[in-house]
Amino acid sequence: MSDLDEAVAAIKAGAVIGIPTDTLYGLAADPFNPDALERIFEMKGRPGLKPLSLLVASVEQAEEIAAFSDRAFELAEKHWPGGLTLVLPKLDSVPEWIGQRERRTVGLRCPDHEVALRLLELTGPLAVTSANISSQESALSDEDARDLFGDEVACYVQGKAPGGAGSTVIDLTRPTEWILRDGPVRP
Repeated sequence: MSDLDEAVAAIKAGAVIGIPTDTLYGLAADPFNPDALERIFEMKGRPGLKPLSLLVASVEQAEEIAAFSDRAFELAEKHWPGGLTLVLPKLDSVPEWIGQRERRTVGLRCPDHEVALRLLELTGPLAVTSANISSQESALSDEDARDLFGDEVACYVQGKAPGGAGSTVIDLTRPTEWILRDGPVRP
């Protein structure tokens, strides 16, 4: 069984996996499985108050989760795949535990990493966060993540991430664009 086949099976079983991305090595789970999301928060020692962003393989996948404005399409077309997270209104069909509950928003990003994109095409959107203990240095490879989490992670997809800054995060749900985090993309 290949890494990707094993990762898909683990996601379907509700497990947490490790995946390389274009920024950091990450922990990923099915966002539609609240128990899997809770496991990520527990593993990281992170309070569940800060929502996880979702990685998607394409704008089409993202449209199944969030409402896109003309500006959102423009930014996604220009910067995806890449280091831009768009905070958008989530669709009514999306469970309340995904994204920011009170404002009914969700952060979406399409990573510029071949392995991550292939996996996302097979699994659909994934909730992803950096592979680290909260507020500590993040893993950059499957080996680094394995050293941190061992058997708590069901499958480590082989690969490395280049490191560097996290994505630029832009909230498009307000009257004017609001940059929540500076990063590599300048809108």
